[in-house]
Amino acid sequence: MKGLCCLLLCVILVFLSVTNCQSPAETDTYTECTDGYEWDAQKQHCKDINECETIAEPCQGEMKCFNHYGGYLCLPRSASVITAPEPSGQSESGLPGLSSGAFNPCPVGYEAQGESCIDVDECELDMHDCLPSQHCVNTLGTYTCQCPDGYRKLNQECVDIDECMNRYCQHRCVNYPGSFSCQCEPGFQVAGNNRSCVDVNECEMGAPCQQRCYNTYGTFLCRCEQGYDLDPDGFTCNDIDECSYSSYLCQFQCVNEPGRFSCVCPQGYQLLGSRLCQDVNECESGSHQCAEGQSCVNIHGGYHCVDSNRCQDPYIHVSENRCVCPTSKPECRNLPFSIVHRYMSITSERSVPSDIFQIQATSVYPGAYNTFHIRSGDDRGDFYIRQINNVSAMLVLAREVTGPKEYSLDLEMVSVNPVMSYQSSSTLRLSIYVGPYAF
Repeated sequence: MKGLCCLLLCVILVFLSVTNCQSPAETDTYTECTDGYEWDAQKQHCKDINECETIAEPCQGEMKCFNHYGGYLCLPRSASVITAPEPSGQSESGLPGLSSGAFNPCPVGYEAQGESCIDVDECELDMHDCLPSQHCVNTLGTYTCQCPDGYRKLNQECVDIDECMNRYCQHRCVNYPGSFSCQCEPGFQVAGNNRSCVDVNECEMGAPCQQRCYNTYGTFLCRCEQGYDLDPDGFTCNDIDECSYSSYLCQFQCVNEPGRFSCVCPQGYQLLGSRLCQDVNECESGSHQCAEGQSCVNIHGGYHCVDSNRCQDPYIHVSENRCVCPTSKPECRNLPFSIVHRYMSITSERSVPSDIFQIQATSVYPGAYNTFHIRSGDDRGDFYIRQINNVSAMLVLAREVTGPKEYSLDLEMVSVNPVMSYQSSSTLRLSIYVGPYAF
């Protein structure tokens, strides 16, 4: 076969720099050439035939075709051939010059450079057989076909590595061609190592809590200030109407405010603590408007101005709030000897029976005994007298009363001395003011 003959011919040419295929005795021009050559009529000599171009598939399998003078070689793809320079003109015999190719004296993957062998970069010279999905990596004397990061070789192909099967991620792994990414559950973010998940502090990142925010592992909680309730949406805080929960929060009136409540008292009262109401004593504070010659009497929720001298004829004023009817006056014979004015104030809706005022005799005579009774001012029977002993008695509120209301009771003490056949009486005129409230 021509290929085999040419191969043997080339082997011979390794040892012989030039071999003439025609007889040196012939000096005429020939129109026929040996196998592997053809006559070039223009240049008048035999020229080499490039079998690698003229023969369909000259080499099989992984072999590569290298054209050679007078033939061709089927060598591995990594092999290289160094062709000796072709002598100019004709040879000394007058025949067409025939130069022979020489095999590379260097190992496979190297080429001669002077007296040295240097590595052939098959990747740069495109002398590799790596697939499009691979990239060529030159090595000394040869090359390798490597897969990109994230791929592995399966037979000759590069297939994607499913990194998620190796559980690289703490929470969720998403594989995609050539790589992967780690994702975290809500409330977490990917750490600096791109695999672990760390908690997100939503409170520092603008969590939608209206009032208070508490960070927890993987989430957060909204809480409200005192006086507010958390809305079902978990973020909004709604004011609590404390006044609607109980009527006992304040003694008088409860006023709801954002996040809290406050107690208020009626006019004439002031707040005692946070919920109780206390009467303002205008007489002590000097906030009354009583005129000269009048006395200020404090009552629940206000005050009254009364004349300092309330004695009426035939009584004469002898001391503060005390009037006497002289025995020298005939009209005083059937009247109490003295009238003493007293003032007091009680609250509405007071529980009954209730002791409200004690009457005490100021003068006691030997052998005399005293009795007490309500002389006037109690038309409805709201009060009664309970005598304690010979010299004192207690005024008792018999029925619940509601103010504002005013009573003027004449409480009389009658003294009787049977030994001396003596009887006298004195009156305590008690003004009772019932306040408008139960406090």
